[in-house]
Amino acid sequence: MVLAISFLEAPLKFRAPGVTVPIGLGIGRLVFRALNAVEAIFAVVVVVTLVAGTPTTAVFVTAVLAVVVLAVQLGGIRPVLNRRSDRVLAGEELPRSRAHLGYIATEVIKVAALVVTGVLAVTGLS
Repeated sequence: MVLAISFLEAPLKFRAPGVTVPIGLGIGRLVFRALNAVEAIFAVVVVVTLVAGTPTTAVFVTAVLAVVVLAVQLGGIRPVLNRRSDRVLAGEELPRSRAHLGYIATEVIKVAALVVTGVLAVTGLS
């Protein structure tokens, strides 16, 4: 889901004919709100599974990293992006946002942590 939305849908929607920045922002806010809600539910499931199970140290560390990165995104970066998009939707012309770069960087880290966690969990490598 993260790969499809963050790295495909998000940048491509602005290239679609007739999609203005305000329309793209409105769509993006809805899509990312839904994605983040599902991610938060999955994060709770991961934490419960970690607590209830006996994961290897490597699985534990990479899974916790993914959850912490999500928390940083939801608590730190998304509010900044939401305030900025509110201003753009209100008609302000703003320069590119560094918060977007932070969000992209954390998405890359989160995806890497999820992939490594999955590989470690399935293969039993530690």
